[in-house]
Amino acid sequence: MTVETQTVPDQLLRDLSEDEFQAGYACDRFTATVLSNRFRYTVRHMCTGLLHNAFSLILRDWYDFAATISGPRSEDYPLVAVSNSLVLFSGTMGDAVRNVVEEYGHDRLRPGDVLLCNDPVRAGNHVNDLMYIRPIFHDGEIVGFVNLRAHMLDMGGIVPAGFSGTKRNIYENGLVIGPMLLYRDDDPVRETWSLIFDNARFGTNMLPDMKTIYQNLLLGERLLRESIDRYGLTAYLGAMRYTCDASAETMRQALERLPDGDYEGEDFIDCDGIDDSEEYKVHVKVVKRGGRAEVDLSGSSRQARTSINAGFLDAKTGVGLAFKYLLDPHSAFTSATCRDIDIVVPPGTIVSALPPDGPIFLYFDTEEVLVNALLRALQDALGGDAVAGNYGCLNIHNANGVHPDGTPWVTMAQCGGEHGPWGATKAGDGDSYNVYFTCNNLDPATEAIEADVPVVLMRKEYAPDTGGPGVHRGGAGVLKDSLWLSDCEHHSMPLHLKYPSGMGVHGGADGRRGATWVFDPGEEGAAAKTIGTEGDVYAEAEPIAGVLDPATHAISDEGEYFYFARVPVWKTRPGTTFRYLTNGGGGWGDPLERDPERVKEDVRDEYVSIAAAERDYGVVVVGDPDRDPEGLSVDHAATSKLREERRKQPA
Repeated sequence: MTVETQTVPDQLLRDLSEDEFQAGYACDRFTATVLSNRFRYTVRHMCTGLLHNAFSLILRDWYDFAATISGPRSEDYPLVAVSNSLVLFSGTMGDAVRNVVEEYGHDRLRPGDVLLCNDPVRAGNHVNDLMYIRPIFHDGEIVGFVNLRAHMLDMGGIVPAGFSGTKRNIYENGLVIGPMLLYRDDDPVRETWSLIFDNARFGTNMLPDMKTIYQNLLLGERLLRESIDRYGLTAYLGAMRYTCDASAETMRQALERLPDGDYEGEDFIDCDGIDDSEEYKVHVKVVKRGGRAEVDLSGSSRQARTSINAGFLDAKTGVGLAFKYLLDPHSAFTSATCRDIDIVVPPGTIVSALPPDGPIFLYFDTEEVLVNALLRALQDALGGDAVAGNYGCLNIHNANGVHPDGTPWVTMAQCGGEHGPWGATKAGDGDSYNVYFTCNNLDPATEAIEADVPVVLMRKEYAPDTGGPGVHRGGAGVLKDSLWLSDCEHHSMPLHLKYPSGMGVHGGADGRRGATWVFDPGEEGAAAKTIGTEGDVYAEAEPIAGVLDPATHAISDEGEYFYFARVPVWKTRPGTTFRYLTNGGGGWGDPLERDPERVKEDVRDEYVSIAAAERDYGVVVVGDPDRDPEGLSVDHAATSKLREERRKQPA
């Protein structure tokens, strides 16, 4: 993996004299800042071009791609700019460029080439995430690379679109492409294109997307060459060093502010796609001294038997992102972000799986578990700056079928529990509809989903009493119903329902656990109906995943765990409804300190019931939230008495 070194050691950048800065970076501060911003502008411009012209729903509706700029081999391939699109790709792409270029052969590259690779071990992420690398030449020498990683709609394998937690090896997982040319001298390499389209479904969408990706690589190349022509090669390379050094410096300062100590935390995935006999743990031990830290993942479980694994580059990404979120959120992310963070990752674990029997696909959920484990490990050291846990799993739903005219269709990451709540912080309540920490994608439009595939989104709403109580409340769990209008096959992937992912911090309480169900339409030809949320409605449902009462199938803390792959593929009739309820976000701070008027507003807005206001917050709310929500009031005398009694109770 890339090893970062600092250009100007043991001195803050702001304290350098103009001459010292010029000597270290071959340009003045203003030029270095301008070029650093131009790097970031370039990758954003590339992503805008792809987003506005994408055909595949995973690109068009999800923003499932990223652009980066890497420096030349002489600078050890520094990653100097990442786009503000999918953050999961940010940490892997720097090492991917280095690994792919070195294996293919640095000296074999020519102007007009585009390198391609999708191997999760060499390049990180999963096989649908193709890495496109364009070398930039100046006076006959490679001076950098512009790169795009984009999720392709399909890369073969046994599951259309690939999303499944039940694939048992890399051969079932999909086509693996080692480093090879997609373009040579700006001409398509026919053999590479044929290899992809001989193995992948949905080529009619993938072909224009790949051509658009190529054009945006050309755009990135043009913008970088313009920067070099205007400011000179030495300033361009110096600005790359400066950008990385600045990123490393802010992280080092953030680490210095964190108390020295040894911190441990862990989080879990419920099971793999074989059975529910084995939980998968991500364990972290953080040893922090001064401006350096070591993150040891040696206590994590062995690699899973199916495709829920992450790779070691994904683990590196998760560590870097967690430290950015918690300690240093305001500076740019570069390959130097982890310069002062040593990461110990033994081979063959759930976060460092190896082929052929450690297939990597749902790496994002495992990476999120790693981030959550770090949140748990550092919560006491951070004190009031701790961040509560979020809903913890994308709960992806992957469905496919055939339109009446015989055209195949697929939808993924649109109709499951992909969006949900964040945990609370000292700044305020957790947002109730977002993506989790390692994904910053778009929310697909309901109209676009229903136009493309035979589904109606019947319900998308917040569930009361699911956010963790606190001075600041965790975001509420999201309940989503999708009604399917034709015969379909479904893969459902809720991986984190045994234990609350939305951990409370700084005295806050955990968010509630969610679940997933499927409702059969009943008699043939029965009219589709909206399914309620109260009473014994779940007794009519088939559980997919969650801790549920075995008789009523409702969520129950004393219930039985149903695991997601009991039925590997759900084959359904028209009129079938899938329901996803995400986990709730964790709370921040003592719930008994929340302003009673804010609790009343939560009751009015249906985040909290009247009963939960009294039970969880010690607030007595009077009135009818259904018929007169604006007429609610707080019984302040009863609330003061109740809270005083609660505070006297033993912890």
